[in-house]
Amino acid sequence: MALSFHQLHIFFAVVEKGSFSGAAQSLYLTQPAVTMQIQSLEEHFGVKLVQRSAKKVELTEAGRALLPFARRSLDLMRETDDAMSRFTQLLAARLQLGASLTVGEYILPRLLGPFGKEHPHISISMKVMNTSQIMEDILQHQLSFGIVEALVDHADMHVEAVLNDELKLVLPKGHPLLTKETITLDDALEFPFVVREMGSGTRRVMEEALLSHGCDPRAMSVVMDLGSTGAVKSAVEANLGISILSQSSVRHEEALGLLQTRTIEGVRFVRSFYAIYLKSAMLPIPALTFLNFIRERDLSQWL
Repeated sequence: MALSFHQLHIFFAVVEKGSFSGAAQSLYLTQPAVTMQIQSLEEHFGVKLVQRSAKKVELTEAGRALLPFARRSLDLMRETDDAMSRFTQLLAARLQLGASLTVGEYILPRLLGPFGKEHPHISISMKVMNTSQIMEDILQHQLSFGIVEALVDHADMHVEAVLNDELKLVLPKGHPLLTKETITLDDALEFPFVVREMGSGTRRVMEEALLSHGCDPRAMSVVMDLGSTGAVKSAVEANLGISILSQSSVRHEEALGLLQTRTIEGVRFVRSFYAIYLKSAMLPIPALTFLNFIRERDLSQWL
């Protein structure tokens, strides 16, 4: 039988308490269990370690030789536990999440600020990347959870809608459509569009909404498609076309008067953002705290 820390721990407790019964009581074991472990330890070394008398336990010469090693093993285990406990506490106070591009760049930063003020003991680390990368990191246990734009279909993933977002028609200042009290879909389609690239969540929501209203997205005059929301905004600001983007993504430009958002009469571009995490894993406390924050709070005050 291999030597174990458990046996050394019991041996040290017997010496410290001076009896098998005292060691059993301190370790919440039965006395026969303590006796069996001491016997196993003696069998491992092939020598007698303790002599039992009517009143107390006495160490043999071999037992006295083993005692300092047992004490050192206990000290080392306590030091190890203390070191790892500090590391665990550090991790427990860190919120690590992945976020897809729109939600990570334009929505979550507005929520992480007030969340951080309410929970100053939690440090925050957010990786902004596409949904497939977030899923891969979660599956590889590099991230505990993510918030993504796409509805994920994976057998190992729990998926929960946690945020809603609405896309709006985005226009540069001075655009002719701004003079209209209401803008129809036909009105908008008379102008060139700058849009997100194929496969992006924003592009998909836009095209699905158009199709639901009997409009083939190919009827749009798309002068360019670009790989980021920032690039699309810059192109619209430069009067290269109009676009349909998350209203949250253009708040800064609206405040500066560089861009304006409008609704298209009778058409809504609405989507959800989803929290994803492994079904088999227990979420860390900071992750649960943040998810409860966005589930339960009125987020409109920040968004």
